[in-house]
Amino acid sequence: VQLQASGGGLVQAGGSLRLSCAASGRTSSNYAVAWYRQAPGKGREFVASIRGSSPTTYYADFVKGRFTISRDDAKNIVYLQASSLEPEDTAIYYCAAGCRFCTAQNMAVIQFYDYWGQGTQVTVSS
Repeated sequence: VQLQASGGGLVQAGGSLRLSCAASGRTSSNYAVAWYRQAPGKGREFVASIRGSSPTTYYADFVKGRFTISRDDAKNIVYLQASSLEPEDTAIYYCAAGCRFCTAQNMAVIQFYDYWGQGTQVTVSS
């Protein structure tokens, strides 16, 4: 499975971006897809995920109400609509696939995601 993340850029605080994660190769409808982010000097943190077999979604508390994850199975693309962006959202955003049989409690666990994209930079200016 190959993942290609895109859609990042420079935006002012309060603005919006839509990130895309395009999957190719041996994809599976059982794969969940997640977005993680990594700010300079910090570890990679979970942002949101969506199951492969259903539209069930999961969010980190710090993005609830601001970010929305969705998937277009016909195009093999998962989107992350990021709104009301804050300077603290500045990071490289990565998409990942895996977690085929994860419980709800495991959907944010980074070790369960097997495939990773290259990341897309999001910079929010104040």
